[in-house]
Amino acid sequence: MRLGLNLGYQAAWTTPADHLALAQEADRLGFAVVWAAEAYGSDSPSMLAWIAGQTQRIDVGAAVMQIPARTPAMTAMTAATIDAFSGGRFRLGLGVSGPQVSEGWHGVRFAQPLGRTREYVDIVRMALAREPVSYDGKHYRLPLPDGPGKALRLTLHPVRDHIPIYLAAVGPRNLELTGEIADGWLAIFFAPEFAGELLGSIAAGRARAGKTLDGFDVVPTAPLVIGDDIDTCAALVRWYAALYIGGMGSRDENFYHALATRMGYGEAANEIQNHYLARRREEAAAAVPMEFIDRTSLLGSVDRIADRMRDYAAAGVTTLNVSLFVGDVDDGVRTLRAAAEALDKSGVGE
Repeated sequence: MRLGLNLGYQAAWTTPADHLALAQEADRLGFAVVWAAEAYGSDSPSMLAWIAGQTQRIDVGAAVMQIPARTPAMTAMTAATIDAFSGGRFRLGLGVSGPQVSEGWHGVRFAQPLGRTREYVDIVRMALAREPVSYDGKHYRLPLPDGPGKALRLTLHPVRDHIPIYLAAVGPRNLELTGEIADGWLAIFFAPEFAGELLGSIAAGRARAGKTLDGFDVVPTAPLVIGDDIDTCAALVRWYAALYIGGMGSRDENFYHALATRMGYGEAANEIQNHYLARRREEAAAAVPMEFIDRTSLLGSVDRIADRMRDYAAAGVTTLNVSLFVGDVDDGVRTLRAAAEALDKSGVGE
């Protein structure tokens, strides 16, 4: 198992310089990959291009580039460009986002996300292979019929035969699709205790494609907080968990609420959502079960985190991303070093 760093988004309390410093430290420590996210603020490929030009060995990954934000051809162009000037270090993570962002920000209907994802990945792979892009799907038709368009070929020659594609997936059907068409899975709220069901769906998709889990990258992101008191460490993560379970979507459609319910926390998930949608944010955070936070995070001393890393590796995780809950860059650097120490102590690192 290797380590990754998930920087998330640019926000009011972060700066690009902060994120670059953390990425460079992760590079020095031998982390496998640094990821950047996007929603409706900073975009991930701009951040990754900037980081790629100022690091040496670490891969740069989009977690994710939103499918409704770009045409598949534009995504292929961006992936090939960043991969070229990073010397073959780019990982393309894709996700459909959610109905509120897709329809409210990008103006793209969210309907039939699985079918759209399958066709999108088909076209991206076709473009990256420098094949003439001609596609007759339900959601995408290239070139457009009855017009002057022609099937074009990517003019840039990629530096690799294959740029790995990851999908951010939560639900069972999306997990099966991920196993079938992707090279890796970007997971959230991954608990080793519940990995069997999730990876079973991935494995079913792999089997449909005539493959096994061998070579497939299982990549969850776990909040990381170093400290002596577990409750104090967990308090920093509560707000994040409450936001996703309670507020990331509507009452009728929230993938993270559904995931927590499948994990056995349905009653708590309902309470969190009720509080959050009523703007009782403190009550929502307080309602997140300590067990849920502890199972889906890395909390405590280096030795305790090393033990937990062994659980992740045993559950089938191949790259464990850490998300830092820290006050400043110096604290972030110390936390990254603690993560590297914990992996070394765990004995499960490559």
